[in-house]
Amino acid sequence: MGRPGRELKPDRSPRHAFRAELRRHRERARMSLEKLAEVVRYSRSHLARIEIAEHMPPPGLAEKLDALFGTDGVFKLLYALALRSSHPDKYERRREMEEKARVIRHYAGCFVPSFLQTQGYARTVFRLNDPRRTEEKIEEWVASRMARKALLQADPPPDVSYIVDEAVLRRAIGGPEIWRAQLCALISNVDTPTCMLQVIPFAHGGHGLIGGHLSLFTLGDGTVVACEESINAIELLEDPESVDRYHRAYDHLRSYALSPGDTATFIESVLKELPS
Repeated sequence: MGRPGRELKPDRSPRHAFRAELRRHRERARMSLEKLAEVVRYSRSHLARIEIAEHMPPPGLAEKLDALFGTDGVFKLLYALALRSSHPDKYERRREMEEKARVIRHYAGCFVPSFLQTQGYARTVFRLNDPRRTEEKIEEWVASRMARKALLQADPPPDVSYIVDEAVLRRAIGGPEIWRAQLCALISNVDTPTCMLQVIPFAHGGHGLIGGHLSLFTLGDGTVVACEESINAIELLEDPESVDRYHRAYDHLRSYALSPGDTATFIESVLKELPS
């Protein structure tokens, strides 16, 4: 019971400020963690970890806290700042493009696209990327990645299409349980009103996007921005020549990819091959 008393330093970062404000407003309202858990519908243990700076606040909590404590958007602002501060600056413009995009096209050659990742898969990928990173930092990244999915529920939501290389589906990441859940999540997103997923099979052979990750963001004014990613590098391309080149490569690849129906069948076959 003594853990919630751990000293916080609000000036250390936006996420610490969020947690300090949460504790301050809760204590001023003479509200226990148990009572707060009942009101905002999160577990007491989850809220306790947020208050002692072990977990990133989950999506939706900030709005509930603002409504409960009458803080007029303070928690929402701190949450937005915390999300932005949890990623290096080089990824900030990519986030801005995601938020502005009306159409997103994505090719994934190595990993499941971030919008489609489960928590278990994302957590495993972050650990593989930097085994020395603390669990607290990994949990921040996972929470931030999961929060980005809220963009898909915007009003109106963007139209998103994915082409995933077969290599992504053949490399099981995170163990059987995590990988099975990830494959099921992919199947549920194969063909929805705003999302389409296709697989480019090994049988197609080589292609112009092999090995990397590419995103094409179409903004509200029709402008298209290309984003090319490798292991620890990211490059935004806005010049028409580069954008057109990547656009052609993506369209060419899509013409050879499996249909959404065949993609679902393919992923189901990979599922069946997993050990029970």
